[in-house]
Formats: sequence, structure tokens, C-alpha cells
Amino acid sequence: MIVGEFGPLLVVLVAGGGLVMAGYALSALVAVRPPQVVGAFAGGLPPQEHAVSRFHVRWYPVTMVFLAFDMEMLFMYPWTLVVSRVGAAAVIEMFLFLGILLAGVLYAWREGALRWT
Repeated sequence: MIVGEFGPLLVVLVAGGGLVMAGYALSALVAVRPPQVVGAFAGGLPPQEHAVSRFHVRWYPVTMVFLAFDMEMLFMYPWTLVVSRVGAAAVIEMFLFLGILLAGVLYAWREGALRWT
């Protein structure tokens, strides 16, 4: 029977799992929790709003522009490794990619996504 062969292993696994669960339960019971104190952050200034408050919608276009430049860096690192092997085609390809990103930034600028007021 399979249970006969793996019985001791099953007992060790169940006992180990029980010990782990008992350890977690014990740590939850005896844990010392510090009081919830709202302290200064962001350069020592007192907080003006709750830490999990919602962001204004004007931050989302800025986030998209940041992600575009982040993706640019993600593609430029491997490109620097293969540009010498591939040659002029890789350079043309990268400038095409940068042109597309520049068009996106100019569009965001024209639409006012980079205005702070």
C-alpha cells in the first residue's frame, strides 16, 4: 500500500505543519504592537491627507509619460549590447523608437498633461 510506504513522511509533514501553525498563532497572541501615531514624513512636514487617499486624475497622464520613458530605458540597455553586431539597422531602429516616444511626449505636452496648475 502507498500509505504504508509514505506513512512516516505524512506524519512528519502533518506534525511540522501543525507546529508552524501553532507558532504563527502564538506570535499573533504575544506580539507587541506599537500605537498608531501619525508622524512627520516627506521632509519633516506634517501630513496633509491620509496615506491611502486617492490621487487626483491629473497624475495619471504624468504616470503614463513616466512609464513611456521607463520602457525606453528598458529597451535601450539590451540595444547597447547588440548595436555593434547589428550595425546601422540597429541605430535606425533606435532612432525610430525614440521618435515614437518623442511624438508621445509632444502629444502629452500639447494636451496639457504636463501642466501642474
